[in-house]
Amino acid sequence: MSATKDDIYAAIATVIDPEVGFNLVAMGLIYDASCNEEKGAKVTMTLSTKACPLHQMIVTWVKEAVTKIDGVDSCEVELVWEPPWNISMADEDVIKALGGM
Repeated sequence: MSATKDDIYAAIATVIDPEVGFNLVAMGLIYDASCNEEKGAKVTMTLSTKACPLHQMIVTWVKEAVTKIDGVDSCEVELVWEPPWNISMADEDVIKALGGM
């Protein structure tokens, strides 16, 4: 049985952006996730800025978190810049903590 979108989001929620201290899901950086019958997951995500110095590390952390799920053997991360991330995409707690809106 392959992992669900909720399973993948839950795994990614364990990945904390060290610059702001919130998980990637709460920050609104994860745009989509799926897993096919061959146990291959795909995550579509962005970063808060194209100049993120932790770009490669964050992508690696996402892959590691997702491949720990039962029913997932591999994970492809597609990094996109459209739509561009902005603070309004984050959970209310993140917005308040970061002083947005």
